[in-house]
Amino acid sequence: MMIRDYITITKPGIIGGNVISVLGGYFLAAQGQFEALVFLSALVGLALVIASGCAFNNVIDQDIDALMERTRNRPLVQGRVSEAATLRFATLLGLAGFVVLALGTNWLTLGLAAFGFVIYVGAYSLYMKRHSEFGTLVGSLSGAVPPVVGYCAASGTFDTGALTLLVIFCLWQMPHSYAIAIFRMEDYRAANIPVLPVVRGIGTAKHHILGYILAFIGAALSLSVAGYAGPGYFVVALVLGVYWLYIAAKGYRTDDNVRWARQVFGISILTITALSVMMSLDATLMPSTPMWTSMY
Repeated sequence: MMIRDYITITKPGIIGGNVISVLGGYFLAAQGQFEALVFLSALVGLALVIASGCAFNNVIDQDIDALMERTRNRPLVQGRVSEAATLRFATLLGLAGFVVLALGTNWLTLGLAAFGFVIYVGAYSLYMKRHSEFGTLVGSLSGAVPPVVGYCAASGTFDTGALTLLVIFCLWQMPHSYAIAIFRMEDYRAANIPVLPVVRGIGTAKHHILGYILAFIGAALSLSVAGYAGPGYFVVALVLGVYWLYIAAKGYRTDDNVRWARQVFGISILTITALSVMMSLDATLMPSTPMWTSMY
């Protein structure tokens, strides 16, 4: 049980989702090239850093976790793992992750991972989550770092492609997170967390969800237009993006906001996973060229 509790503290689902995005970013930049040491170092190092951030988050959030149905059975809340033990565990994970990144990748990759860690643990968990409706926006920065880490580990540079990835994943997380806040509304109210649907209402959140998905589609497609991803990625991004937008628009006609929000959430996971996979496949099988050059 103790081992399972320690694994739970690291939030394996979050780690798994972010590892997929690291793969997408790495292969997008590598364009068919592969360096095993760099690849594994980026993957393992960032996974350890994310695990560390999640463990620290468990310590910071244990008071509000006790008030929320979804989190009240977490190991710290139930007393199965002590705060001191969790802090030691989180510190060891973080140190191991940063050492792996430092030895196996480059200073840019290490710096990006540190930036994401500080934003998530410091700016978001310690302050913004509890005090501002803009906490989701700040948190999206840390959530957008993993694919950029993969990209910069392969390329060694922070270029337009890396910036585009950062924008895509930031924009994706906003409707994704607002959907969670809608179907977990009572939990957020019980813990007094000022997410946008609680502060401004579900109607306003629906407007924001629609707007962010539109912006996400534009940003996602630009990755192919600029030549960083191929036509296969473009088609998947367009089809899934439009479908996600369609489901979001249905929110204006629904009588069941919880069911609708769960649909928006589910499609968000499908969309970002598919795009990460297509980044890898397109770049590995067929190096890309800018789509706009094919017209001349």
